[in-house]
Amino acid sequence: MKAYTISRYSKKDLLKLSEVDRPAIKPNEVLIEIHAAGINQLDAKIKSGEFKMMLKYQMPLVLGHDVAGVVSEVGVDVKRFKVGDEVYSRPSDYHIGGFAEFIAVDQADVALKPKNISMNEAASLPLVALTVRQAFMEKAHLTKGQKVFIQAGSGGVGTIAIQLAKHLGATVATTASRGNFELVKNLGADVAIDYRTQDFENQLKDYDLVLNSQDSKTLEKSLRILRPGGKTVSISGPPDPAFANEMGMPWLLKLIIGFISRKVRRQAEKLGVGYSFLFMKANGQQLSEITKLVEQGVIKPVLDKVYRFEEMNQAFDYVNSGRARGKVVVQVK
Repeated sequence: MKAYTISRYSKKDLLKLSEVDRPAIKPNEVLIEIHAAGINQLDAKIKSGEFKMMLKYQMPLVLGHDVAGVVSEVGVDVKRFKVGDEVYSRPSDYHIGGFAEFIAVDQADVALKPKNISMNEAASLPLVALTVRQAFMEKAHLTKGQKVFIQAGSGGVGTIAIQLAKHLGATVATTASRGNFELVKNLGADVAIDYRTQDFENQLKDYDLVLNSQDSKTLEKSLRILRPGGKTVSISGPPDPAFANEMGMPWLLKLIIGFISRKVRRQAEKLGVGYSFLFMKANGQQLSEITKLVEQGVIKPVLDKVYRFEEMNQAFDYVNSGRARGKVVVQVK
């Protein structure tokens, strides 16, 4: 089968279109013929080696954390799916490989595709929707009437985060360029701040939650807009000791992670607010809950561009540019 591979960590190297063996499924896996694959910043960070201390992948590696397609084969222990089912998935770490024609995925990481959206739209959802769900419902326990600040509201995570936060009954503030105000307000944002001309720290006060997806300077400012006892959940780092423990990392790596997150944790402690890092986990059951929300019209995918499979590197470059409104998807079939 055709797949895009990398043979080393590099920011500059292109993804290489290669001929590789079709995956052989295990008893608990389904083989998915991929119709569409979503591209995420996580793919770029792994490609550049940013996570090589935490995620030790073997080369050559097929990237891709979001897939939608049709089940073409099922393992002997698979009970939840059958050949011909339309599904989508965020495969678990060390089992990624969406930039290909086929992928083998544990049935526990798969859900039926929402019936009311296309394959391309479905491929845009798993990673960002699971990230937002886990941040709001597991890390922060966001409740009705609270105020949440979502950075970069027009991006892949932001567009889904605004919709889920409104569904949970929160008041939502976000940053975006003025040209994207209409987009974020249509998604449900109550307050839109132009990051080019306004400083959100001067506009917002006493917020219950910040979903941080930006750099360390923005993170530090975000801590200061929280009420005492408020929380910041960061999906862009730095990782914290709780994450290191959760991942079962060796003591030296735990020590390093504790050191690199020490500054922000001390700042949070001084301000009387909470800080935690989220590295989302694959979860088919949670993805099934997202399917229901999509079919109910609570969450609507936001697609910026759809590229052909042959245009994988152009799609990757566009995601890296930071200009995408919503998600970028590659149509494989």
